Order: sequence, then structure tokens, then C-alpha cells
Amino acid sequence: MYVLIGGAGLVGLSLAQRLIELGHTVAIIDIDPTACRYAREQVGAMAFEGSAVSTEVLLEAGIRKADSVAAVLRHDALNLALVTLAKHYGVPHILTRMRHRDFTEPLRLVGAHHIVSTVDLAVSTMVNAIEYPQVESMMHFEQGQIEVLKLSIPEHCNVSGRSVAEVAQDPRFPSGSLIIGYQAHPHEDLKIPNGSTILEPDSTVLIVTKPGTLHQVIDFVEGC
Repeated sequence: MYVLIGGAGLVGLSLAQRLIELGHTVAIIDIDPTACRYAREQVGAMAFEGSAVSTEVLLEAGIRKADSVAAVLRHDALNLALVTLAKHYGVPHILTRMRHRDFTEPLRLVGAHHIVSTVDLAVSTMVNAIEYPQVESMMHFEQGQIEVLKLSIPEHCNVSGRSVAEVAQDPRFPSGSLIIGYQAHPHEDLKIPNGSTILEPDSTVLIVTKPGTLHQVIDFVEGC
């Protein structure tokens, strides 16, 4: 895909680097010449110096052929303008960073498909780290309606040595939850399990669930 990123700050550059590693073609727009030079020389992205809300710069950067635009500029108002222009030029997939919640509805109205609130994300991450220290990581989807947690399996617990099918059929396992990933050892790749996959002690699982059942999932997995 051809991805156009507005903003060469930490988020923009990190996003560009990851996308390039995944094989995508990436262009960055930023008013800072030093940041643009870094994007070219260190990240391997194309970089266009100028305003990401300038139609001339956007057309030069190839917005008409972009498969996706990511607005990660320094101010919400600028991201709003970039989302509006991306929609105008027919970009099929538009995502943006948002600092203040007041911009949620305006960003949706002008065409943002995905809105990432940096404040909400940081707060949620810290709250989860405090409430669930045993969870290695947690991801949120559909505005927090779905949670995916990465959890280690203790040696003596409810799921240790049992198959995925047995766990799913256990009436104590919260309804609507599902084991979607399994990593037998840290050096092995994460794989999609089937019903016969045995959950070994000290392995790791990915479980999708709803926020209201997080405590139940964790208590069930770690219980004896």
C-alpha cells in the first residue's frame, strides 16, 4: 500500500518505520526540514517538506494515489483539516490521532475512519497495568467494547494441561470469551490454536473478551 503520513514527530516516524518494515511504501509530510531529512536517511521513507494541509504539497506527495492517510500532526485542528482534505481527494482509509475529546465528532463528520485518542490510550494502558499487573499486554478495539489480553499460564491453574476445547466448554469460562492465540515458549512464534491445542504451563495465550468479564477471565485462568 501507499501510505501518506502527515507529521514527522515521534508517532509519525515510528509509524512510518513499522509500515516500511511490513513492506509498504510510505511518504511523510512535515514543515521541519531536519525531520524530513531524518525520515529519508534513517527511516527510508519519502519525505516532502511543507504543510500537510497545503493542497499543493499533498498533490506533490501523491495523495490522489494514497491507499491510506494518517494524520498525526501536532494540533487537532490541523489533523481535522488533513482528514477533510484526504476525504476530498478520495482516500479510501483515513486515520488520525486526537488529543482532545472535543474533536471526536468533528473528525468523524469529516471522514476519519479510525480515531486514536492519545490521552485515553495512555490512561487506559496505565489503569490496566495497575489493575491487572499479571497481564503482559492489553489491546482495545471498537472504542473499548472488545479487549484482547496476553496472559501467562501458571504451572498449577485451571487451564494448565487442558485443551482449548475443554477450556471453552468449561461453564466457569466467561461466555463470549475466546482463546485466539497461543505461544508455547517465548522463543516460539505465536500461533492460532485449534480445539485440540494443549495449554502447557508457562506458555502464553491471547484471549478476546469484553471489558466487563476481564476479572472473570483472569480469575478463571489463574485459579486452581
